[in-house]
Amino acid sequence: MTTWTAFTTLPSQAPAEALGEALETLEPAPDGVGVFEIEDGAGRWEVGAYFTTAPDGIALALLSAAHGAAEFVVSELPETDWVAKVRRDLAPVVAGRFFVYGSHDADRVPDGSVPLLIEAAMAFGTGHHGTTQGCLLALDALASEGVRPARIADIGCGTAVLAMAAKRVFPAADVHASDIDAVAIEVAEANLAANAMAGAVETHVAAGFDHPALRAAAPFDLVFANILKGPLVDLAPDMATVLAPGARVILSGLLTDQAEEIAEVYARCGINLRDRRDIVDWSTLVLENSR
Repeated sequence: MTTWTAFTTLPSQAPAEALGEALETLEPAPDGVGVFEIEDGAGRWEVGAYFTTAPDGIALALLSAAHGAAEFVVSELPETDWVAKVRRDLAPVVAGRFFVYGSHDADRVPDGSVPLLIEAAMAFGTGHHGTTQGCLLALDALASEGVRPARIADIGCGTAVLAMAAKRVFPAADVHASDIDAVAIEVAEANLAANAMAGAVETHVAAGFDHPALRAAAPFDLVFANILKGPLVDLAPDMATVLAPGARVILSGLLTDQAEEIAEVYARCGINLRDRRDIVDWSTLVLENSR
């Protein structure tokens, strides 16, 4: 079946969301609409639509003009088995002791590794992005240094790959994983079950630490937050209230030119930079609570 995509960009969130809503009224209607912040630090937003019937180019042009958007770029996509393609393209990831793989690569798990099964169909947090790799490498380094956290939180957990990795290397730890998206938590729980870890990590639908179970579990000795610059800035004051003395914090979701600013924000909260790792355009920061 032939499909089409249509993408445009806008300078801010409100008009992007308005355009996303307007797209849903088109005839023929799109089968899916997405509105996303572009991760380039410029504050721009992208609006995209997916069609199984050729979209009306004139209607798209009128909508983009009415909402102050760039002209839509429309692409016709060939028939593709996307799951098979992703499986071919996403080779296993090795990050320190961790081996992140899909079920199609189950026969390639090295002896002595810490395997983490994340299916290729799970689009976010498969381990292939530089931010997730950076967090796994930072976790591996902390474990090698002898750090032994008793209470761990993975904020914005996505697939829960980081929470699972932490539980594997610190099996006695009390591990919590939260995400603002209920679908992400469903994915996290499915991944936990697929890794024979059902119930090993407590999962919560929550924005940041805003959940009674997270507050009750604090203070944390190790916190992951692999999200975006804006949410990381907003999270900093709250983070400072839930950390144990000397606790470690692993932050990512940052472009390299955003890392210094984020380190300064957290330093003002008494959470100071101890290490930084850059992978291509992305940075991972390891910080320590000095309060």
